[in-house]
Amino acid sequence: MNPQMLTSIITATADASGLILAASVFGSALGWALICSKFMEGITRQPELKASLQLQMFITAGLMESFPFIGLAIVMWFIFANPFVGAAAAAIAALG
Repeated sequence: MNPQMLTSIITATADASGLILAASVFGSALGWALICSKFMEGITRQPELKASLQLQMFITAGLMESFPFIGLAIVMWFIFANPFVGAAAAAIAALG
C-alpha cells in the first residue's frame, strides 16, 4: 500500500474523530444547559412540583450524558480498528 495514501487515510480519520468528539461534547453541554434552565423555570412556575421535576431532570440528564460516551466509543473504534485502512488495502490489491 502506498504510504502517502495510508497517511492521508489516518489523517482524515483523526480529523473526523475530532469532529465527532467535539460535536458530541458540545451537544451534551447544550442539552445540559437547556435541561437545567427548563428545570429552574419549572420550579419558578410551580414550586410544589420540585421533586417530580428534579427526578425527570436527572433521568433526562443521564440520557444527555451518554452522548459523549457513545461518541467516544465510535472514535475509539475508528482510531484503533480503522476499517478504512483494510478497505483501501483490499481495493489497491484488487486493482493491482
